[in-house]
Amino acid sequence: MNEAEEEYSTDLINFLEVVWGEGYLSPGGSEEVARIIGEFLLNGKRVLDIGCGSGGIAMELVERYGAGEVVGVDIERGVLARAAERVNKHGLEDRITLQQVESGPLPYDDESFDVAFSKDSMIHIPEKELLFADVYRILKPGGWFIASDWLIGHDDEPSDEMKHYIALEGLSFGMASPNRYGAALQAAGFDEISLTNRNVWYRDVAQRERDAIAGDLYDRACEAAGKAVVDHNIDTWTAMLTVLESGEHCPHHLRARKPD
Repeated sequence: MNEAEEEYSTDLINFLEVVWGEGYLSPGGSEEVARIIGEFLLNGKRVLDIGCGSGGIAMELVERYGAGEVVGVDIERGVLARAAERVNKHGLEDRITLQQVESGPLPYDDESFDVAFSKDSMIHIPEKELLFADVYRILKPGGWFIASDWLIGHDDEPSDEMKHYIALEGLSFGMASPNRYGAALQAAGFDEISLTNRNVWYRDVAQRERDAIAGDLYDRACEAAGKAVVDHNIDTWTAMLTVLESGEHCPHHLRARKPD
């Protein structure tokens, strides 16, 4: 896969890191990662970071939360190259492994991870049932799946406003409802399943982001990614706010445990 075929171009990565922070391709930064992880202790654990993007979270799982080993996977070469630069710069090659994977089953043995983590990347995987069954497979008994993702509030045809927003994103969004996520986790065999709606939080954050992109961040974002990318994303954020306000776009935190 070359950059022309990848959804996350260098310009888009640069833009998103201006908005969300270096190493982050989804909102909330370290504070939101802390909320996702909550009370869980990762000390010494082997963690799979699904959709690791440009590497900020994989590094945080090691440096802040003490994970013994993080394996970060993504399907796109460009974001992994950015992640590798960061990992190498910080001398974490012995604790963070990055791997490009294909769509489909994860290339890891059964019961080989203590924790599976993902932040806002499973939206790009439409087959939630297959994904969660595979996550269940690679987790050790008693292991946890801890994640966040961007969900849609129903299983019906998306509204015209949602279709417009998704078209502006220009990314492969395979959105599904909380009901479908919960059912897929249950069917995979997980217990202690919880889903927490983060719509109110992100509705407020996204408004501030949109204002910053059009205001204080505008010149820096244009320098990093080009005026066309920035102007397009102002339109995208504006459209996103509409479906956040309606509740149709509803980011969630997810937790589920593989029984002992």
